[in-house]
Amino acid sequence: MMSDVTSTEARIREAIESIREAIQQDGGDVEFVSYDDLSKTVYVSLQGACVGCPASVMTLKMGIERAVKKVAPDVEYVEAV
Repeated sequence: MMSDVTSTEARIREAIESIREAIQQDGGDVEFVSYDDLSKTVYVSLQGACVGCPASVMTLKMGIERAVKKVAPDVEYVEAV
C-alpha cells in the first residue's frame, strides 16, 4: 500500500505532466523537484524560456498550481526553486 505522501506525489507528478506540453510549446519546461508534506508545498523547477520570463509567475500560479490543487487539494503552495 502506498503512503499518503507517495500517492499525493504521484497525483502531483501527473498534474505537472498534464500541463507540461503547453509550457513546452512556449519554449519552457517544468520539472517536479519535491513535495514537502509538512508545509504542503510542491517545489518545481522552471526551465528554458520560463527562466527570467515575466509571465512565469502567472504560469506557476495560474497554470501549475491550479492543475496540482485540482488533483491534490491538500497542497497549499507551489514554489519554483
